[in-house]
Amino acid sequence: MAKILCILPRYPLPRSSSLLPPMASAELPNALHLPHSSLELVGARSSLLSRFTSLQRPYKPFPVVAWNCHVETIFAAFFRSLPDVTLRRECLRTPDDGAVALDWVAADDRRLPFESPVLILLPGLTGGSGDTYVRHMLVRARSMGWRVVVFNSRGCGDSPVTTPQFYSASFTDDLREVVNHVSTRYPKSNVYAIGWSLGGNILVNYLGQESHNCRLSGAVSLCNPFNLVYADEDFQKGFNNVYDKALARALRKIFKKHALLFEGIEGEYNISMAANAQSIREFDEALTRVSFGFKSVDDYYYNASSSKSIKHVRTPLLCIQAANDPFAPSRGIPREDIKDNPYCLLIVTPKGGHLGWVAGDAAPFGAPWTDAVVMDFLVHIEKETAENAKTCYPMEVAGIQQSQRIISVNSQS
Repeated sequence: MAKILCILPRYPLPRSSSLLPPMASAELPNALHLPHSSLELVGARSSLLSRFTSLQRPYKPFPVVAWNCHVETIFAAFFRSLPDVTLRRECLRTPDDGAVALDWVAADDRRLPFESPVLILLPGLTGGSGDTYVRHMLVRARSMGWRVVVFNSRGCGDSPVTTPQFYSASFTDDLREVVNHVSTRYPKSNVYAIGWSLGGNILVNYLGQESHNCRLSGAVSLCNPFNLVYADEDFQKGFNNVYDKALARALRKIFKKHALLFEGIEGEYNISMAANAQSIREFDEALTRVSFGFKSVDDYYYNASSSKSIKHVRTPLLCIQAANDPFAPSRGIPREDIKDNPYCLLIVTPKGGHLGWVAGDAAPFGAPWTDAVVMDFLVHIEKETAENAKTCYPMEVAGIQQSQRIISVNSQS
């Protein structure tokens, strides 16, 4: 009898949806019944997209702005509106004495039910809670009753830097600490995450590393470079040099603000190159790859690419990419691995630039087109998780009662 009890599943399910059936058999074919064909869709579960109201109309980029990927990228970066939100900052200390800043929506602890789903937002390289695309996502999720927190990586969003180490595309330790911290604070809530650009790469790497043990119930990756080798190659071509120099300038600014932490440091660090880096590659060669133990910058880019992790993901994951993204080349998207992984789903829009997606009813100055799709997906996963927990809960009760009955019988014997 004891052996029979050992194989009974324990319910309700933990927050990780990896224990949910990845797919109903009827959903396995890539049959999709949208009233248009303006999107590239990849994934065994793509049929569920037909339920999303956000995908009932074709993807129509805003005229003029979206005629060129660079115009759309720059327009979104400089002219997209910035929602006014009051945030409350929490500084989280990490085991290596580092620190990250968590920005919560002020007063949500009083306004929202304790069990409300929690959404962690991971901005892109050098980004933070002040970025427009982050704020718009925050406002939409918050308006739907979700508790939202922005994870500002070390040195980003004025997050403090307390050790001679920033963060990287391969570094998932801080995200792991944040997920554990949030999950512990809200034990009755399902926890989700959204990552943009480099934040998306870090998120997918984390999902792959955690695999079956992931504490997230669902996740979304947007504008993920996926293959950093390809991204580096393209960053050295044509107009992309403008972005490269701008991001290098932002990295130099963060570094110089905390340069004293690196004074007298030993190893292969090239502090002078980091302080004067004219490209992301130079900064990564001088500092990043050394901090995280890679032999060279090319070794770092190859091994930090989240395309290597996607096959191990066991958490419901939606990836949204733009075919003309200048930062995240379309050829780097791991389409086959996404197609073969029943937990993953990919949407590729014909246009969008990088962090642009100036399309839909809110264009040109409002929220990116992706925000509505993201929330449709997350709400679907949240409902699916809740329904499975309710369905399985009686089995937990039955298991406990059966266990108690056997204990009682054994005691009498």
